[in-house]
Amino acid sequence: MKRRDFSLTCGSVLAATAMGPLSAHAQMKKPVVGDDYLVLDKKVAVEAAKGKVEVVEFFWYECPHCNAFEPALEAWIKTLPKDVSMRRVPVQFRDDFVPLQRLYYALEAMNLVEKLHGKVFQAIHVERVPLKKPEAIVDWVAQQGVDKAKFEAQFNSFTVATNAKKATQLQDAYRVEGVPAMGVAGRFYTDGTLSKSMDRALQVVDHLVAEVRAGR
Repeated sequence: MKRRDFSLTCGSVLAATAMGPLSAHAQMKKPVVGDDYLVLDKKVAVEAAKGKVEVVEFFWYECPHCNAFEPALEAWIKTLPKDVSMRRVPVQFRDDFVPLQRLYYALEAMNLVEKLHGKVFQAIHVERVPLKKPEAIVDWVAQQGVDKAKFEAQFNSFTVATNAKKATQLQDAYRVEGVPAMGVAGRFYTDGTLSKSMDRALQVVDHLVAEVRAGR
């Protein structure tokens, strides 16, 4: 989905919807800076511990390309070595993105991402549940067996609001123009447009992680 084009039939990473299954042994030409990925002008602060390479996925729950990418991303995450730290960051390209940003960070605060992250995509893209308003989000989460009062308190908490604000600052620092997109080590950026598909984007990320690990 393009940052400034909110028609979900014409996203900047449309290639992601045609993505095939990942192959750990797929041959790929060496990624080229400027064509397959970008080097940030200014390094972005990372949260990963010293000795770990941070990888960030930028996403939006209502983006159909993020929904299509999720199974491949999940499979890829399971293969990551111990020196790679992966985190998800929900974007905010408009003010009405904020409730879904807060949903993610409230789930994270309650250790419910593993249980409900995929179900949010399922609810929006398959079941067509409208999760745009805070009240609808709180009700839906409660229907998943979560204590409604506790979730609502987290959803409206200062911590969640702060995390959402930091997420927006990070997307701007990485100059994210569409989702899904990937950031590596606070230094590199790629997405489906640059790498031609999100399948290949993951291979580009693997390459960049290896470069960082080698000190380049």
